[in-house]
Amino acid sequence: MVLEEGDALEMQRSIREVFLEESLKRYIVALVGHTREYPDLELGSSPRGSLALMRCSQAIAAVCGRDYVQPDDIKRVAVECLAHRLIVKSEQSIHGLRGTQIVEEILRSVPPPTD
Repeated sequence: MVLEEGDALEMQRSIREVFLEESLKRYIVALVGHTREYPDLELGSSPRGSLALMRCSQAIAAVCGRDYVQPDDIKRVAVECLAHRLIVKSEQSIHGLRGTQIVEEILRSVPPPTD
């Protein structure tokens, strides 16, 4: 498929229209917030990580043919959106701890909204 001029921008605009319920916005903030408090991290994710997680979850929903985000959309892209933004403490990194493992642990410990 070849995109015409302006198609990519229109696709980006349409992704922003995918509905993200307030409880899911809070879930994203909670996930990112946990990276800032995680004891094995030197540095957690910034607000840009929250924005990336939000936009990617909207894109996944759109690709799946929905105009709304589900918690599983957020979980599906969380590792890719957040892991590379984390700085693991050197003593933990030496022992093999990686950002991907930390994000996976945070996903297990922070329950998604049920409403």
